[in-house]
Amino acid sequence: MTILEDILRQKKKEVEQLKKQPIVETPSANKPVQTVVHTFHNTDRMNIIAEIKRASPSKGSIDMEADPAEQAILYEACGAGAISVLTDEAFFKGSLDDLRAVRNAVDIPILCKDFVIDKVQIDHAKSAGASIILLIVAAMNPSKLSELYTYATRQGLEVLCEVHNEPEMETAIDLGADMIGINNRNLKTFDVTLSTTERLASMVVNPETILISESGIKTRDDVMETAKSGASGILVGETLMRSNNLQELFNELKIPLSEGGRSHAR
Repeated sequence: MTILEDILRQKKKEVEQLKKQPIVETPSANKPVQTVVHTFHNTDRMNIIAEIKRASPSKGSIDMEADPAEQAILYEACGAGAISVLTDEAFFKGSLDDLRAVRNAVDIPILCKDFVIDKVQIDHAKSAGASIILLIVAAMNPSKLSELYTYATRQGLEVLCEVHNEPEMETAIDLGADMIGINNRNLKTFDVTLSTTERLASMVVNPETILISESGIKTRDDVMETAKSGASGILVGETLMRSNNLQELFNELKIPLSEGGRSHAR
């Protein structure tokens, strides 16, 4: 059994429990925020979705003592375009309470980073303050993906549709996803290669599609490589969580998109 299959098996159990729990509306959940699609289209520098990540199945503990609100405030001050909050507890040691704390602390878009397989997860994420939902193509069949994508967008949420191979990219394109995350990490082996972004980005012909490169991004050269492929955003977690100088790292990663060989601002 792969790690993804293990996670999804656990997630099905959690969904059944979640359906029994009342949805608690966070007072700040309806805080107005700019859409990521608009922001990321109208910028001349690489956009960063900065992730709050305590641990992962592949790396184990990263920073178990991290305070989500404090980390989010630092990210926003350093110039993050959005903040990703891992809310999976069993494998990543996060929670919806982390998301609520972040929503109370910052005014920028928040991505609920979880393995969403049911509408009830979307309802709870929105009530906690998420403005973006992650849908992983590998986690469900195309019919369920379309159902959840439509449901989330009708709730006024943005959707980051995540792919990691060619068939999944074809599914995301057919779906009409306006924001596609290319995961450089193989979800079955957890191996990472940035060439995945280059390979899959070449399949996207619609210039309106926002491409986000995810996983394995550590240096300015890494960012330049993803920009050349057509990404206008990167999702970075572990590198930021381990940094001793966040502002310096942000400055290094927020390269002019023109350096990547193309300008994304309109």
